[in-house]
Amino acid sequence: MADLEYKAVVLDLFDTIVTWDPSGLPLLQWRGREVRTTAPLLFPALQSALGHRFNQEAFLEAHDAAYQEIFAHRESLDPREITCFERFARTLGRLGLPDHEARPLAEKLRTIHMERVRGVTKAPRHRVDAVRRLKRKYRLGLLSNFDDARTGHDIMHDTGVRELFELIVISAEHGLRKPNPQIFRDVIVNMRLQPHEILFVGDTARDDVLGSKRVGMHAAWINRHGTPLPEGIPLPDLVISDLAELPGLLGL
Repeated sequence: MADLEYKAVVLDLFDTIVTWDPSGLPLLQWRGREVRTTAPLLFPALQSALGHRFNQEAFLEAHDAAYQEIFAHRESLDPREITCFERFARTLGRLGLPDHEARPLAEKLRTIHMERVRGVTKAPRHRVDAVRRLKRKYRLGLLSNFDDARTGHDIMHDTGVRELFELIVISAEHGLRKPNPQIFRDVIVNMRLQPHEILFVGDTARDDVLGSKRVGMHAAWINRHGTPLPEGIPLPDLVISDLAELPGLLGL
């Protein structure tokens, strides 16, 4: 396939370069089912900070309510990012903690949670190899929806190919989330390219395909399970099942 004069390839992070394995999270029985969650890792810190005021069930209910509120916001077409820290701060606020107490505790919970998320996130070797092959010809950038900037950058360092990327944009740092067109436009400006000179690669039809096509980029959709393209999403320029396929399609 011709590369259409691409000068850069910009990649999504999760389920594009890295995969996170929820089986590495603790099991929790809640609402009559088993869930994989970092919550049991948070309970000792909450118990230590709150003492008799800590109620496990109340915390889980407050956190679920905060998460559902954030998830609903993310469904808007042009969302801003609500960080992991903000999520825990909202949770503690729902429990009645004042800001001077909630904010330092929210930061402690963020740290514990993200340490485990980082620990269960890995870059498969075949995807790392694909990134190295792409770098032979193209400038590389990364644009990720992720609610913790520090951990996003740490995960990129863990891949071993961080130095190959000239631009890394994490939504928690930028302030907006895909598919908001402004976050894509900022990538274009920072790479000093025209939209059509960039191939954007990601696994989420709405965030990655719609988001990039709205600003004139070309899009490669990683459709691992052969899912039909959702209604209202423009046709991607390429469809692949894994990042490892892309270098070959681009003649590398």
